[in-house]
Amino acid sequence: MSMFCFQCQEAAKGVGCSLRGVCGKTDDVARMQDLFMYTLKGISLFNIVAKENGIQFDDVDKFVMEGLFATITNVNFDKVYFVKKIKDALMVRDNIKHALSIKGINISDINHDAAIWTGSEDNFDLKALEIGILSTENEDIRSLRELITYGVKGMAAYAYHAYQLGFKDNEIFKFMQRALAATLNYSLTADELVALAMETGKYAVDTMALLDKANTSTYGNPEITKVNIGVRNNPAILISGHDLKDLEELLKQTDGTGVDVYTHGEMLPAHYYPAFKKYPHFVGNYGNAWWQQDKEFESFNGPILMTTNCLVPPKDSYKDRVYTTGVVGFPGVKHISEGADGRKDFSEIIEHAKRCKPPVEIEKGEIVGGFAHNQVLALADKVVEAVKSGAIKRFFVMAGCDGRMKSREYYTEFAKALPKDTVILTAGCAKYRYNKLDLGDIGGIPRVLDAGQCNDSYSLAVIALKLKEVFGLNDVNELPISYNIAWYEQKAVTVLLALLYLGVKNIHLGPTLPAFLSPNVAKVLVEKFGIGGITNVEDDLKMFLG
Repeated sequence: MSMFCFQCQEAAKGVGCSLRGVCGKTDDVARMQDLFMYTLKGISLFNIVAKENGIQFDDVDKFVMEGLFATITNVNFDKVYFVKKIKDALMVRDNIKHALSIKGINISDINHDAAIWTGSEDNFDLKALEIGILSTENEDIRSLRELITYGVKGMAAYAYHAYQLGFKDNEIFKFMQRALAATLNYSLTADELVALAMETGKYAVDTMALLDKANTSTYGNPEITKVNIGVRNNPAILISGHDLKDLEELLKQTDGTGVDVYTHGEMLPAHYYPAFKKYPHFVGNYGNAWWQQDKEFESFNGPILMTTNCLVPPKDSYKDRVYTTGVVGFPGVKHISEGADGRKDFSEIIEHAKRCKPPVEIEKGEIVGGFAHNQVLALADKVVEAVKSGAIKRFFVMAGCDGRMKSREYYTEFAKALPKDTVILTAGCAKYRYNKLDLGDIGGIPRVLDAGQCNDSYSLAVIALKLKEVFGLNDVNELPISYNIAWYEQKAVTVLLALLYLGVKNIHLGPTLPAFLSPNVAKVLVEKFGIGGITNVEDDLKMFLG
């Protein structure tokens, strides 16, 4: 077995990828990611001691956060990147050790292998195989460690976006590193790890709240918005991923150049923010969820900027038009780095766009979104009245991720089959399974309320808690809300843990349950929280509506 990875929903055969990732990740990249993660845990062991003694290394917090983000599914496929990062991580770790020793702080009892291993690039592969996921022999401990690790990875992604906008919380950084260090501690019992997983949910809520504050403070509260899905006859740049700061910089630099900007995938909700509406060349959304990019990037004709995860290994036919930035990377693809002043120069991609044909139109019309918590709460009286009158019988939270598996057609059919007196609350790219269906409205309230990106699942939690308050209920689970969520990668794990921490029960996950959940851990989640899978539309509807 040259690799083992089961962090995403597409884990081969529902068990794990052992030769090559279904995502396109090669075995050597997988090994380097494992070794990088191991070294980040070693850094965490020492940095926790530093924090406990009042020593704050901001650059270390940033390094760990970005490192975690880089290992999320479909972010970085470049072995060279990870080899360099491992070398950098060893230096960061040893610099912390040196700083602690100068302060006279005793660290002699930190003798875990992750804290002391050294080696040259020649033995990185052997070390990676030695410390990989399967090195934890007890499957329940392994399962809980990975559940925590993936929750922290997603948390790091959300913290990164907030950080880009100047918002950070040292308590979140402290927890992420404490959690990473805990996954190296063999004295922790399964019960203690379950408790840590729930604590991860607490900090997941804090992180999503921080990002919500960062986004809304910077760009305004999302508004109900009609987004064009057709095209204009101008050269253009397609921007995908999640990073709104990158979009802001791109819009500023393309202003007045004759180059249009379109969003793709999870960048669609940028259209809901007031700050971006002042740009007349911010045209609309092109295409669908991330997994269709191999076709849609082809027909777009212009260059594509990948700002975060959701990159599919590009075809040679358009690879020269793909640019990455931030922690995203792929061998042979041009990367736009941040300058010393913290800004990014997009002039190369803009000039590239000018040489390209306009996008090929693949659809026409508009889609409606912008139903984040502030907007929905502004409509609260209308929503409450519709519930009280019986016009709205039930809400279905169908947030989460989309993916390639044919079984995900279930979510389109489920949306179509829902009774006309139900409303879908969504966030994340799962919405592309039904956001272009004509499902109508209920008294002017659209039957699909899109809150935004996957991190905006926080909005759905805020809405639920507000409705609980309005209706005078003691428990959020008494609301007429059902949860039928699709998942794909680690940010979905973060959102799940956040919902569990908030007390939400009876969440159904699909199209399959995570491969990293051992039978015993899955049993705990079922018994304590009512976690379930999906079957078929007809039977699931009976279950939800029964």
